Amino acid sequence: MKILTLVENTSASESCIAEHGLSIYIETEKHKLLLDTGQTDAVVKNAEALGVDLTAVDTAILSHGHYDHSGGILPFAKLNPNAEIIMQRSAAEPHYNGERYIGIDTDILKLPNVQLIDGDLRLDDELFLFSGITGRRCYPQGNRKLSCMRSGEKAEDDFAHEQCLVITQNGKHWLLSGCAHNGILNILDRYREIFGGEPDCVLSGFHMMKREGEHTEDEKTVIVQTARELAKMNTVFYSGHCTGEPAFELMKKILGGKLIALHSGEQVI
Repeated sequence: MKILTLVENTSASESCIAEHGLSIYIETEKHKLLLDTGQTDAVVKNAEALGVDLTAVDTAILSHGHYDHSGGILPFAKLNPNAEIIMQRSAAEPHYNGERYIGIDTDILKLPNVQLIDGDLRLDDELFLFSGITGRRCYPQGNRKLSCMRSGEKAEDDFAHEQCLVITQNGKHWLLSGCAHNGILNILDRYREIFGGEPDCVLSGFHMMKREGEHTEDEKTVIVQTARELAKMNTVFYSGHCTGEPAFELMKKILGGKLIALHSGEQVI
């Protein structure tokens, strides 16, 4: 198995672009995958710089319907028109941060290889997608500014469009999410409902991003409580993107070596 960070907010390589976005390249025994595609064509440029053949990718999975995870889909699809692109049907709906549109480019929906799904989906014995995350433990407070269109009107986003990928490989389970808008603890609760136990590794942003000194005391409490809950698990966590460096460092003090940072151009395993 191989996991490589193609796009992330920070870069580990001078040859790789860093942007506010996330894209993960994965090789399993049966598949070559993309989880998300970043914000721009950086996914294509970074893949070329790293020697990753995107024309060999068979499946691209969109974790949720925001531009910084879907912006590279059209450049990728131009390069590879055959890969299946899987997203929740509600990821195609308009999404906003205040008045700013942050949803996907609607031209993506014109691609013939886009598959819109509703709920969970098992692709095969290696890959499983799940959504249906309804818990609200340590819910990211940054979600309060985010909305979607529901029945023709703006409403607070409930992130029904968020889906997570579980990869089973060599007896281990990897849980991958884009931003964990539903809260990583609630995602893990949903994982336990489906699989029982805990994943061996988690790769996800934690949606806690703010600049140094901007977190409220309530937000710091949520960050610390989340880290303490994660520390109880026998799981390794890889995180970056929307976690933000101040929150990451606060969690690192609690999780130590069980929390590892992601960077563009860096191989995870």
